[in-house]
Amino acid sequence: MKRLFGLVGRKLGHSHSPAIHASFGCRGYRLYELEPEELGAFLRRPDLGAVNVTIPYKRDVFAYVDRIDPAAQEIGAINTVVNRGGVLYGYNTDKYGLEYALRRAGLDLSGKKTVILGSGGTSHTAVAAAKSLGAREIRVVSRSGEDNYENLEKNADADILINTTPVGMSPNCPAAPVDLRAFPRLQGVMDVVFNPLRTGLLMQAEELHIPHAGGLPMLVAQAKLAEEHFFGKSIDDGAIRRVTDRLFRDVTNIVLIGMPGSGKTTVGKFIAHRTGRELVDADKEVTARTGIRPGDFIRERGEAEFRKVETDILRSLCAGTGKVITTGGGCVTVPENYPILHQSGRIYRIDRALEALSTRGRPLSAGGIDALRALFEKRDPLYARFADVTIKNDGTLDQAAQKIWSDFCENTRA
Repeated sequence: MKRLFGLVGRKLGHSHSPAIHASFGCRGYRLYELEPEELGAFLRRPDLGAVNVTIPYKRDVFAYVDRIDPAAQEIGAINTVVNRGGVLYGYNTDKYGLEYALRRAGLDLSGKKTVILGSGGTSHTAVAAAKSLGAREIRVVSRSGEDNYENLEKNADADILINTTPVGMSPNCPAAPVDLRAFPRLQGVMDVVFNPLRTGLLMQAEELHIPHAGGLPMLVAQAKLAEEHFFGKSIDDGAIRRVTDRLFRDVTNIVLIGMPGSGKTTVGKFIAHRTGRELVDADKEVTARTGIRPGDFIRERGEAEFRKVETDILRSLCAGTGKVITTGGGCVTVPENYPILHQSGRIYRIDRALEALSTRGRPLSAGGIDALRALFEKRDPLYARFADVTIKNDGTLDQAAQKIWSDFCENTRA
């Protein structure tokens, strides 16, 4: 009998789980969206092999399993169910995943005061993990509990912060549940959200030079342990890093910025052709949405109005993953655009000699070399601030594309 393997939930949408489990060897892994009344019958199917369980069924499955492992019992949530000869075993692998992510990032909880944001199911996992890792004190911040968002000063001495809320999850990013400056002693930040790759909370930690970890390593690590339960086999921990880094690269956007006429669109086409990634052009999206080309839009309605539309489009484009995104030359003039581009992207500045820039149909770079130089001097520090890497476009456009792809493959890791 062919057995079923997959992820059970109510609304699954896009999920990385099939790709992750395929990397560990389970190529028949599928997504199963079930209504509450369908859950019991599904778990009693004779062809059930094993499934992961996500919101909202992590507690509901207790009623259907025959054996429960200690971690699931302690946390009060089951995220893995395995059928062995008609006996259903319930496990929790999230705790293992969270502990792995914390260790991988070098976040040591031993003897530390740990503050956990949120009081839902994942919060219980974080509490159990913090206890196992030797936290000195654990405080849970919720909207209405003793420790809440109105009295954060009570926990200003936190050493470690773990966010278990969905605040900052795509598409509602780069929102953050708290301002990290309220915790001046922080030595580490963990956000269990994995989409986007860098939440608003993690980007602030990055800005403040606080060690931090996102949710993707946790997702992969818990899947590794689930696979071990699925098939009764041992998987080397090194596989977690390999799968995580591959997935991180696959979902990270390649974002191209630079002066108007620097070759962003053509270089983007070369990268898309070379890699099979989808190419999306912010300026073309402006035209598609408004019916007006960017140059005409700026002449007719002004640059300020154009930038508002552009930011809204960038927010929509960057909510996607694994794309090549080309931007308008002036997107860097809006500070709000940086976290939008950075949240799931590696940003490349295409740098080309001013004399070689095309100004045709570009009202902001028209007016001769002196006007172009003035525009460059204004924007140059902004490009430097946004870019992860600067690529000199002084050869062929294909060579520039190759430089970007080589850097991306070598340096894009979780």
